[in-house]
Amino acid sequence: MNDNTQDEEVLKRIEREVRMREGASKLLAACSRREQALEASKSLLTCNARILALLSQLQRMRKAQVLQRAGRRPSEVIVPCLGKVAISDLRIPLMWKDSEYFKNKGELHRCAVFCLLQCGTEIHDTDLVMVDRTLTDICFEDTIIFNEASPEFQLRVELYSSCVVVEDFFPGALGPRRLSRLGGSLGRSSGRKIRAAFESATVCGSSGGDERSGRVSPPSSPDLSTLGPKYNLLAHTTLRIEHVQGSFKTHDLLLEATEDSPFWLPLYGNMCCRLVAQPLCMIEPVISGQLKVMLGEDLNCWQNVYGVLKGQSLLCYQCQEELESEDEPLLVIHLKKDTLVCLSETDPVRCQSLYISTRHQGQDVTYTLTAHTPEDTQRWTVALWQHVYNMSQWKQCCDHLMKIETLRPRKPITVKQGSLYHEIVIDDLAASFTSVARTRPFHSWLLRLVMDVNMDMINGAISKKLQRTHPSPRSSTSPP
Repeated sequence: MNDNTQDEEVLKRIEREVRMREGASKLLAACSRREQALEASKSLLTCNARILALLSQLQRMRKAQVLQRAGRRPSEVIVPCLGKVAISDLRIPLMWKDSEYFKNKGELHRCAVFCLLQCGTEIHDTDLVMVDRTLTDICFEDTIIFNEASPEFQLRVELYSSCVVVEDFFPGALGPRRLSRLGGSLGRSSGRKIRAAFESATVCGSSGGDERSGRVSPPSSPDLSTLGPKYNLLAHTTLRIEHVQGSFKTHDLLLEATEDSPFWLPLYGNMCCRLVAQPLCMIEPVISGQLKVMLGEDLNCWQNVYGVLKGQSLLCYQCQEELESEDEPLLVIHLKKDTLVCLSETDPVRCQSLYISTRHQGQDVTYTLTAHTPEDTQRWTVALWQHVYNMSQWKQCCDHLMKIETLRPRKPITVKQGSLYHEIVIDDLAASFTSVARTRPFHSWLLRLVMDVNMDMINGAISKKLQRTHPSPRSSTSPP
């Protein structure tokens, strides 16, 4: 992909995020419910973060292009492969006071929180969670996957909070007429300012202009903060490759708010999550083709095999059909981060030999391989060098293939059509009555009385409904 194509792809992504931001701002102005306003404000903040990340990427690309034209192109180095990074089971413990949690005293403090996660230019957000003193942990059930992470990735996790107060919700004080006026005023005045800010930012990113004209408004812009809920950064942390363990681990949080802040929550100062990484070299075949392997120490004893380089092994099959039928390979060459791959000196009679020195089961083992043509031998050598380098950069992520667990989609709840009488669960009432009758006779008598009264009321309501919809012939006909 050339430079112009990369620029066009980034510009398209910026334009798409700008359009989504404009839609979120219009939705925020027209919201009539608190939940809608919270979601729209969250979408607005997420779009702002994505635009800033894309503009930074475009600026780096422009800088690299300028250096290339000036003859200062960076030296060619081996770049490790990319991979997937997934974070799941995100838990943030809370530390309420005893009087608030156990005794349920004091003013009820309620906040809407969510997490914003960024790895490079990939930015995702979690679902909203309403938090009050009845919760001991903030739980996010999302499994967020970043598909283009490098071994030097920095996964920044930010926790945002917004105080939820019934009296401060703006649509409650605005009627439908004032909401329509507010939407029109937003589209004429503030809408133009918002569009101009992001259009100038896009022009700056594409032409490399000055930074003032391309400055993007922060997530909580003054024009929109007065229209809906405002999210504030509560805490954050940064996860790197050394934090990848594949199991449930605890990480420290950096707090950004004090107890005096209205959006404050009593955070314990830690975050628990499961961080998993899957390098592409561990999940996809790197190279495959025909090879020759020397068996034993006899220089004249060679075996034609079909090799597949994937994960921690170079699998050698007798033929390609065995690979397709999933048979056991003839030979498995185990590869590690410290495996040595070298090429023999040029031999005019036969192709160069490829030596793989590794350690398996406490012993040093050296394998000798070659290909049918010098070009294939060179291709296999470069692929093995790159593969060992990838494993050394991804470190413990290549010790074994970590599994990314995703939540199964929930089955939709089917509602049965019928009358109110058929929707009552008689079995549960009968089971409850039986259990109470065995332990407390007086309570069982009272429960039976309540059940009889409720059934009489329900039957009476159903009969009245039927009389209204289907009147009797006597009541509908006039007397003679």
